[in-house]
Amino acid sequence: MAKLWQKTYTLDTLMEEFSVGSDYLIDQELVIADALASIAHARTLARLALLDSDELALLEAGLAEVIRLRQDGTFEIRLEDEDCHTAIEEYLTRTKGEVGKKIHTGRSRNDQVQTALRLWMREYATRLSERTLTLADRLFAFALEHRDVPMAGRTHMQIAMPSSVGLWAAAYAEQLMDSVRRLMDLHAILDQSPLGSAASYGSALGLDRAFSAEQMGFGAVQNNVLYANNSRGFFEAMLLDSCDYIALTVSKLAQDLMIFTLPELGYFSLPDQLLTGSSIMPQKKNPDGLELARSRSASIAAASSQVKMIIRSLPSGYNRDFQDTKAPLFGATRATWQLVGIFTLMVDGLIVHPEALLNGCTPALYATDVVLARVGRGEHFRDVYREVGRNLDSVEAPNPVAAIRNRTSIGTSGNLGIEGQREALRALSAQCAERLERYQELYERLCGLGSVATVLY
Repeated sequence: MAKLWQKTYTLDTLMEEFSVGSDYLIDQELVIADALASIAHARTLARLALLDSDELALLEAGLAEVIRLRQDGTFEIRLEDEDCHTAIEEYLTRTKGEVGKKIHTGRSRNDQVQTALRLWMREYATRLSERTLTLADRLFAFALEHRDVPMAGRTHMQIAMPSSVGLWAAAYAEQLMDSVRRLMDLHAILDQSPLGSAASYGSALGLDRAFSAEQMGFGAVQNNVLYANNSRGFFEAMLLDSCDYIALTVSKLAQDLMIFTLPELGYFSLPDQLLTGSSIMPQKKNPDGLELARSRSASIAAASSQVKMIIRSLPSGYNRDFQDTKAPLFGATRATWQLVGIFTLMVDGLIVHPEALLNGCTPALYATDVVLARVGRGEHFRDVYREVGRNLDSVEAPNPVAAIRNRTSIGTSGNLGIEGQREALRALSAQCAERLERYQELYERLCGLGSVATVLY
């Protein structure tokens, strides 16, 4: 089959390779979403009598076949196809006859890819939220288990004030929850259908955009057809920014664990199955996962910036530059998915060494507590501060566990408030589950198949 835009000439081979790039490979990610959106579009065409009932049935059957093939990993997209859209249309024409040539009526590859991306991103954001909440919950469980294990709190990397393993772990859990809230709030933006905007200026066919949006379960139609096109890359950058906040948190956690698992400190250790070895040093057990978390986090941040740089100076309307936003989108979203998954394993396997943690709680750690105790007996803060600071060697360490339990203000080591946080987490998880269940029902109504997901990992 010729290219969707084929005219009277053949594209230069080098130009084809340059312009297509790896798009035909990347587009495997979008096959199911594109097929679902194409069913919605076919039903919209049928409402205008541009397809009869037999033609619609043929197209729906063919698109369901495409979904099954992709689920099996056997749907082919060739370089000469350029993208999944051509490959799907070619499949329909080859297997269902002339009706396959009608599927593109009234739409452009511009709104076609936008719609597929929107379906994919909407589901991915929900699945990543659910996965990240699992990691946060594991951190809360870890914090509860070790809530009374003393740990030296640090500022400037130096010994600061009494803390606990519970406080440390719960801090990361709460940070991840806030990152998930931000990601879930993005749903209202992603949940807009661009289908029917065509090549940025709509169609003279009078397509019922509200009907096609409803078929795909979108909460709204993205109103302005030019904005629908201009939002290409814009929405992707928002999603990548949300991924970046999650990755940033995980990278910071990785750095803490790099330090706290050093043999010289030995506060924690990771299970052997999450450590790699050296090709020359037989004793080595390397925390490669922690190191790679830092670099992958940087790559995710770079992907967000890359997409913004690509779209920053584009004029309105479609520009081919948009194609180059796909690779950073799918690369960084997959990296974020893996990052959250591997750290769930790490938290599950993290071993705490209470004795080493206690050894780190030197008397100087309690200097501020000594000052505040004397202030409570009526002495002036600044005078006591100076006296204690000049005589740190005379500071006596209290019972370490009592020191952390005595901190009872909200959110401190003696009052972590984890149950309230986990209740909020359960509510967020239920919201994710409800959305995913709704997507599944919508997809099943569209294609007649069960267990359909646009995100295949």
